[in-house]
Amino acid sequence: MERDVFTGSQQVNNINVYYEFYPHQTSEKTLVLLHGFLSSTFTFRHLISLLKKEYQVLSIDLPPFGKSAKCNQYVYSYKNLAQTVINLTESLGLKKMTFIGHSMGGQIVLNILHMMPELADKAILLCSSAYLKRFKLPLIISSYIPYFHLFVKYKFARMGVKKNLQETLYNHSIINDEMINGYLEPFLQDGIFVALTRMIRDREGDLPAYILRQIKTPCLLLWGDHDKSMPLKVGEQLNKDLSNSELIILKESGHALPEERPNEVFEYIKNFIGTFKTAADS
Repeated sequence: MERDVFTGSQQVNNINVYYEFYPHQTSEKTLVLLHGFLSSTFTFRHLISLLKKEYQVLSIDLPPFGKSAKCNQYVYSYKNLAQTVINLTESLGLKKMTFIGHSMGGQIVLNILHMMPELADKAILLCSSAYLKRFKLPLIISSYIPYFHLFVKYKFARMGVKKNLQETLYNHSIINDEMINGYLEPFLQDGIFVALTRMIRDREGDLPAYILRQIKTPCLLLWGDHDKSMPLKVGEQLNKDLSNSELIILKESGHALPEERPNEVFEYIKNFIGTFKTAADS
């Protein structure tokens, strides 16, 4: 009997990375899902239930989020996170994938397209992070203060999971206990806040426009018209800077498209994969 999902943790790039792999016996397409900041594979649960029927799917918990390790020695730069994803896909023997990134995950996807363009045939960016600068120097310096992670924890507690969901969702009626608990679970241990403190130091700025213009991989950009985290103007600028992209705007939608619009996102992904041919497909 074919297994529906393989879950596991693998040591790659000096850190233990959790992943979920959904095999598909007949599909030649492998989709790699990368979640956003303060999130995990949990974000894609509705989308995965649709994608796995048509494609092979790999969903990764980017360190230090979800069930991946929270390590103070790991370098939490976007470049290193991208390299970690590359190393994991190589260890699993995957080639020529379609990468799907939400929010921060979209910026990791863009780094992968820049670092190893031959790895991807296409990419889908869901309200992707773009044009964010590095944290200001005073905050980076403060992160070296002993027990600074307790301040990070305090800030997170003040924000709260429900309030954060209300900021990222246009439709607040879909917020329920399952959603709140799913996003809260990874933050019940202090290790995540130590790692987030390290991330303040390590996270470089998003890729600059001149690098984005060098990316030739076909990209589909899906954006919510009420996105407060990454306003639509960010998507419009990203669409201009990427030389081979298409922007689709989802009405009455916020930042968390995999939560609010999984069915529509699935249909757009399916259409994009089926109709947008690359030179290698010809």
